[in-house]
Amino acid sequence: QVQLVESGGGLVQAGGSLRLSCVPSGNIFNINLMGWYRQAPGKQRELVARITRGGTTNYADSVKGRFTISRDNAKSPMYLQMNSLKPEDTAVYYCNAENYFREGYWGQGTQVTVSS
Repeated sequence: QVQLVESGGGLVQAGGSLRLSCVPSGNIFNINLMGWYRQAPGKQRELVARITRGGTTNYADSVKGRFTISRDNAKSPMYLQMNSLKPEDTAVYYCNAENYFREGYWGQGTQVTVSS
């Protein structure tokens, strides 16, 4: 089992920045992939960015060049640095982890609100 706790959400003006954190606990050494997803009201949950155990990253086109996902090692938290925020980035952001057995885990979510 893996537990995930997010923090760092809040209210920010357009053009501002936030950094989200996700702290994993439990059986963390089997985690192979971690990522951030978001869900806006009335929309489906979508991938924002993800990072493999080896450090390979990929991003949704809508956040490329503005967001940066990072994680130093298997024991470290995962971060999402969000710059140049736009009102359309407003959503609940969820941390996700997947282990080598393709079992997935979710955090409780953290609200990000960007005002225009």
